[in-house]
Amino acid sequence: MISASITETIQFYHLDPMNVVWHGNYVQFFENARCALLDKIDYNYPQMDASGYVWPIVDMRVKYVGPCTFGQEIKITATLREYENRLKIDYLITDAKTGRKLTKGFTIQVAVEKSSGEMQFCSPDVLTQKIEALV
Repeated sequence: MISASITETIQFYHLDPMNVVWHGNYVQFFENARCALLDKIDYNYPQMDASGYVWPIVDMRVKYVGPCTFGQEIKITATLREYENRLKIDYLITDAKTGRKLTKGFTIQVAVEKSSGEMQFCSPDVLTQKIEALV
């Protein structure tokens, strides 16, 4: 499947009062990696919009394995797992230096036709064609 990775350095504003990354910031890390993956497919949010579809997230899971701390460089990898009927993207956050697993999760997005507001039970051809051209 198709993957994309980014790195981020944990900043002070990511931390909670216990000096570890606040749990809600992991969603932003996932989003940043997801955008890198969607750029690789050439179907990021502007292309989705232009194709007549929006892709809301309908499910998300996060499993916190180990803490991220100030100054730590992390690697976030987004991997496309499913695309025929929905977008299922898996995420893995590791320490960039050691490779130690810190967090994992997934998101599920579905296509909704903008003009009608109807959820689609199959992914639009525009997405399928872009993905199949890469694999």
